[in-house]
Amino acid sequence: LQLVESGGGWVQPGTSLKLSCEGPGFDLGFLAIGWFRQAPGKDLEEVATISSTGERRNYVDSVKGRFTISRDNVKHVVYLQMDSLQYEDTGLYSCAAFNAFGRPSYLPERQDMYQYWGQGTQVTVSS
Repeated sequence: LQLVESGGGWVQPGTSLKLSCEGPGFDLGFLAIGWFRQAPGKDLEEVATISSTGERRNYVDSVKGRFTISRDNVKHVVYLQMDSLQYEDTGLYSCAAFNAFGRPSYLPERQDMYQYWGQGTQVTVSS
């Protein structure tokens, strides 16, 4: 499985971006997906996670109310809608997948549990 992110770019504060995570030719329907970001000089941070059915979602406090993770298991894509972007949201955004077959509500508890990672898409928030 190779994950591919898209939708990043350069935006001004207060605007929006929508990221996509796909696994070309692969059914993501039994995978829990996480979005992570890494800013220069900072540790990798888990931003949002979604269970394989979309039943459960979790967000880091700094993005609650601004970011929304969702998925379309028919189109085999997971989205991260990012609104009211702030300078601090700048970073390389990557999606990762965990095989949650038989556990539709499960969310991985640690970053190192994710088995598949994409290369990332850069988000830069700047005026």
